[in-house]
Amino acid sequence: MATDYDTPRKTDDDLNEDSIEELKARRNEKASSSVDVDEYDANEGLELPGADLSNEELSVRVLPRQADEFTCMTCFLVHHRSQLYSEKNGQPICRDCGA
Repeated sequence: MATDYDTPRKTDDDLNEDSIEELKARRNEKASSSVDVDEYDANEGLELPGADLSNEELSVRVLPRQADEFTCMTCFLVHHRSQLYSEKNGQPICRDCGA
């Protein structure tokens, strides 16, 4: 943005007056604006602590550990062999835990 250095400069008092007027104008604008919010959309992903989830079913297919995978003995996650960092006392350690 170009700056015109020939314009008269404002003093601190002028800046304070402008900002107060701007704040008042903004306050009036905020009070007059309204937002249409659908209550269902706002609460769709909301889960309350202690909510009764007994009617819900878990729909995730769990596979057993494959031949090319190992379980890290630090984080206990199953990783692909390409993530093997080292073995400590004969136990495999992943790159995340070994670094």
